[in-house]
Amino acid sequence: MDEEAVVKFVETYLKKKGFKQAELAFHEEIQLQHQQQNNSNNAISIHSDPDLSSLLHSLSQPEDSPARYQDEYSKLRSWAYSSLDLYKHELLRVLYPVFVHCYMDIVAKGHIQEARNFFNSFREDHEMMHSRDLQKLEGVLSPSHLEEMEFAHTLRQSKVNIKICQYSNELLMQYLRKSKWTIILGIVNEHINFQVSPGQPISISDDPDAVTLIGSSQDAANQINKKEIHWGLLEDSLEERLEKTGGFLSDTEKMEGETKEGDMDENKKRSIDGGKQGASIKKSKKDKAASATTKIARPEANTVSAAPRVKPELPLPVMPTEVEQSILEDLRNRVQLSSVTLPSVSFYTFINTHNGLNCSSISHDGTLIAGGFSDSSLKVWDMAKLGHQAGNSILQGENDTAPSEQGQSPNSGKRSYTLFQGHSGPVHSATFSPLGDFILSSSADTTVRLWSTKLNANLVCYKGHNYPVWDVQFSPVGQYFASASHDRTARIWSMDRIQPLRIMAGHLSDVDCLQWHANCNYIATGSSDKTVRLWDVQSGECVRIFIGHRSMILSLAMSPDGRYMASADEDGTIMMWDLSSGRCISPLIGHNSCVWSLAFSCEGSLLASGSADCTVKLWDVTTSTKAPRTEESKSGNTNRLRLLKTLPTKSTPVYTLRFSRRNLLFAAGALAKSQ
Repeated sequence: MDEEAVVKFVETYLKKKGFKQAELAFHEEIQLQHQQQNNSNNAISIHSDPDLSSLLHSLSQPEDSPARYQDEYSKLRSWAYSSLDLYKHELLRVLYPVFVHCYMDIVAKGHIQEARNFFNSFREDHEMMHSRDLQKLEGVLSPSHLEEMEFAHTLRQSKVNIKICQYSNELLMQYLRKSKWTIILGIVNEHINFQVSPGQPISISDDPDAVTLIGSSQDAANQINKKEIHWGLLEDSLEERLEKTGGFLSDTEKMEGETKEGDMDENKKRSIDGGKQGASIKKSKKDKAASATTKIARPEANTVSAAPRVKPELPLPVMPTEVEQSILEDLRNRVQLSSVTLPSVSFYTFINTHNGLNCSSISHDGTLIAGGFSDSSLKVWDMAKLGHQAGNSILQGENDTAPSEQGQSPNSGKRSYTLFQGHSGPVHSATFSPLGDFILSSSADTTVRLWSTKLNANLVCYKGHNYPVWDVQFSPVGQYFASASHDRTARIWSMDRIQPLRIMAGHLSDVDCLQWHANCNYIATGSSDKTVRLWDVQSGECVRIFIGHRSMILSLAMSPDGRYMASADEDGTIMMWDLSSGRCISPLIGHNSCVWSLAFSCEGSLLASGSADCTVKLWDVTTSTKAPRTEESKSGNTNRLRLLKTLPTKSTPVYTLRFSRRNLLFAAGALAKSQ
């Protein structure tokens, strides 16, 4: 019996039984089958058209298939890398956020192994710029991690701001729409905010905040940055009193004092740069100072004195009369620096540390040098005593005295330093009080310890952090200090209390460094979340968020007038910020490795930076901060600070910098073995 006979038999049966609805449904089904047969006869073989074949194959895959993520991202990557050089660097900015969200989407859908394969396939493209973020993303191994890990949760909830020119934006959008990539389009629409600007593309080096990936969103940061801050100096400061009484010395007296200071440095200070080049620097400096100091000293001194005056928010300690007289004497003999009058540099080198030196610190007058070591010890060298000792003048590390350390009093034997023991973990930071009579140290054992340099003893152990403490800094007036920790908080302490006065929480990762404002009313903190925050000491609130760095912040410095702040990161980039507006005035491009220390000269005209690339660089601050904002906005490029001089060491990464009250620049570092 053929098919037609069967159909007729079924129709006859349905009519006989009176099943009208069933008969109608049967007719519709038969007609549908005939239509499908006709279409199949007229169909084009997909094997003859490879583009159609791949399209149908991709559409046949489910929406959450990892293969679709891999396919769409690899094609977008190939298109971006094959674009014109003029627009390529802008289009490549889009790849990283797309890569991150593709990976997290695959993890969220439960395809863990496929997510790992996707991550490993393309991670090399972003290793140079985002290595620390990739290390954190590598730990996201299940859908629950996306909610539990704050780093991943923040990425999923916030948008990425990407600066791009109008033509690059149109190219990208046209390509995505033409390709009909629903996954990439969804990620771009949900997680990327394009800040389109007219004109030519902006190079990455000219615009360091072209891509901001995590941290507070720009809108939230803008709201916080609208809060009012008072960046002026404290009322009735010593500098102000000296200015009013006309106590500054004449130019000839300053040069005589400078010569005497230079002679003392030759006898007392042990330096690589200062020892070999100090004499020639001082001679040329005196010749320049004779003509330049008269013109330059006064305006730069007035820069600090012209800053507005504010009242302290913290009760300040009373300064002893003899100490006040000593500081005033230093201020009277201060050398006024400028772009043509550069500072003398005294460099201290630690040897035989065997990678054990974690940090170093120099007292305000340069007479004491401290080193924090991995064996949990803190060692302090007195330059006055070291200058009178015969033998090697370079600071010895741990190897040369290790066998005789135990059981000796601080001054016994041939030891050239004072040993402080008490921590149970590596010492990560040390800082001298303004008067040099105390020193603070922070450690991986989660504590901060206060030591007396006169008694050579531990006075207090401050406990409050739950994880390693990376940095600790005395306030400019002493009495108060602040600590920064792996627990993502910074805390303000008073020497006479064992509990913190304020806890400042808000960073999304480690707080790696901090710096007090000149008026003691604010504290700046730098974090691994690539942001710098400014906190009000009295309220504990965040009043500024500075966004623009691309790696963890390693060092901070405040200008003497309190108006500007400098920050440096792991990539070697330094940024100058205006505290009032929260905007970056100028990026400083020059170092090719981590910048571990920053220091402003006492009148604020120069900025010194010390780096792991074994150099100290001097930057001209005045020319940048006086540049009109209108010109910057019209040109689209920020004005760079002018690099005045690069001072290379033989093979010594620069750990710390300090300008003395007389404007002598001290530096310290540990000698590294040449490769």
